[in-house]
Amino acid sequence: MTDVLEIVDLHVNAEDKKVVNGVSLRLETGKTYALMGPNGSGKSSLAHALMGHPRYKITRGKILLNGEDITYLPVHERARRGLFLSFQYPVEINGVTVANFLRTAFNSLHEKKLSVVDFHTLLKEKMRALHMESSFSKRYLNEGFSGGEKKKTEVLQMSVLEPKFAILDETDSGTDVDALKIIAQGVNAMKNGKRCFLVITHYHRMLEYVIPDEVYVMHDGKIIKQGGKELALQIDKQGYDFIPQRVTA
Repeated sequence: MTDVLEIVDLHVNAEDKKVVNGVSLRLETGKTYALMGPNGSGKSSLAHALMGHPRYKITRGKILLNGEDITYLPVHERARRGLFLSFQYPVEINGVTVANFLRTAFNSLHEKKLSVVDFHTLLKEKMRALHMESSFSKRYLNEGFSGGEKKKTEVLQMSVLEPKFAILDETDSGTDVDALKIIAQGVNAMKNGKRCFLVITHYHRMLEYVIPDEVYVMHDGKIIKQGGKELALQIDKQGYDFIPQRVTA
């Protein structure tokens, strides 16, 4: 069964400033989408609105998940329905270990709770796939982490929670090539036809490893261009200037 997340004529304000201006998208499980655009184009704002961040106020439009209107559902209910957002700037939480954070998140989404022992078995398996040392799970969440370590932790969380719709907000920023490859391997390992990935990025670099089925370009809160993976290559060579700054069919 294909699950569908529909964004219908979405308008979003943040602190009385319009940041998303009439975006419509249809995202299906089994596919990978790329959302590109320059700084300030509204990509991250759209991601936060989809996840229900209270700072981003939806003023018009709808978000539908398999026909259910989730436009105003709280964050935890969206997560229970299979939505996940990997943050561009993951926060540090002193005193909370990676393992405790992930176990709490996992158990909050599942009726059957995992014991500490069973969860650590699961966590070790996921960490090995991302080439992470087991001692990493005992560190406080993101405290003193490098950019690459923070992004690996986000992908580890995604791997543990196994969402249907994973929104990756500039997961490639602040990472070196080796870390990016490991992150991409973790994403690709989760592609089983039952998930959808929305990869938000400025650059083509991430898309060399996580190949999109469709590419969308945002500017000034709108989708102004769409195409296949070739569009990402063209942007890499020419930048965004070749795209007319208006909505195109």
